[in-house]
Amino acid sequence: MNSDHHNNHLLDALTREGVLINVSVRYWRATRKLNAEDLGLDPDTVTDRLISLGHKKLLPREALEPFALVESRTHSLIEASTFPFLNGLGHFLPNAKLGEVTERLRSLEIEFGQARESFLSRYGELRRQAAADWSEAAKRLVADPDRLVATIEAAFPDVARMQRAFGFETHLFQLRAPEGLDLALVRQGEQEQVIAARQKAAEQAAAQIHRGAERFVADCVASLREQTARLCHDMLESIRTGKTGVHQKTLNRLIRFIDEFKQLNFVGDREMEQRLEQVRQEYLVRSAEDYRDDAAARTRLEQGLEALAQTARDLAEQDSRELVERFGQLGHRRLHLAA
Repeated sequence: MNSDHHNNHLLDALTREGVLINVSVRYWRATRKLNAEDLGLDPDTVTDRLISLGHKKLLPREALEPFALVESRTHSLIEASTFPFLNGLGHFLPNAKLGEVTERLRSLEIEFGQARESFLSRYGELRRQAAADWSEAAKRLVADPDRLVATIEAAFPDVARMQRAFGFETHLFQLRAPEGLDLALVRQGEQEQVIAARQKAAEQAAAQIHRGAERFVADCVASLREQTARLCHDMLESIRTGKTGVHQKTLNRLIRFIDEFKQLNFVGDREMEQRLEQVRQEYLVRSAEDYRDDAAARTRLEQGLEALAQTARDLAEQDSRELVERFGQLGHRRLHLAA
């Protein structure tokens, strides 16, 4: 198969099977970088080798905890539901996860908005309390506490600027390599000088995406297989070292993972998916209590998990070129159907 055509088919298949998503959570971090003068020190006598002034918190940690929690949940959701694309250019979100992820992001955005309104309504009081707290602390820290307190107070933005410091934004993009860059906005006199450079830039960008497409798809396959092996290892560790032996939460982890695997398996890794479904039918129809009461069944469960982990590791190390090429055929078939 021609390499350029193959990579184009891969991009077409990726476009068909998912989108790129970027989520930004932005909020005021309430920190101020102090310098020597803020502490009443002579900057010529302060050396970075011995003293690190660094960033100091203007507000207690709990004042911003709601935002930190939303940010953490958002990052966890994206990491668990997507694949990093081209070294962080974006995150690839398979269609099967699109509805669930966007709905959860909407809920997180609402939670973020409520936290923002609550914070801004209390901002004046928080600012006054922080000034009082810093005034007490400054008396113990520096020789000129008034200077330090004035510096801290000046670091608090006014309410209008504070509004702009908060944002929760979700952007979805369709994956497409550029075929050319629009010259409509380039002045006529510049076109001869610019057209070659812009066309070259477009070709280089397309080539970069084309080169990365095959590696990306192969990495997605390996990542899901490696996650399977790690989960089996964690389950075996829990079963063998836990006080209760087989716990229902441990079995439920694998049940949820199998469902998640199917949703994330946009490449079509049927071999791994079938093996997981086989494990579900053989070992997950029993309850944890059944396994605790039946030593032989527990032994079979552990052997099944060990076998699944080994299979997953072996598959992760295999060359997935055939699977990647088969996935690329999705884009090829789509072109023929469209024609």
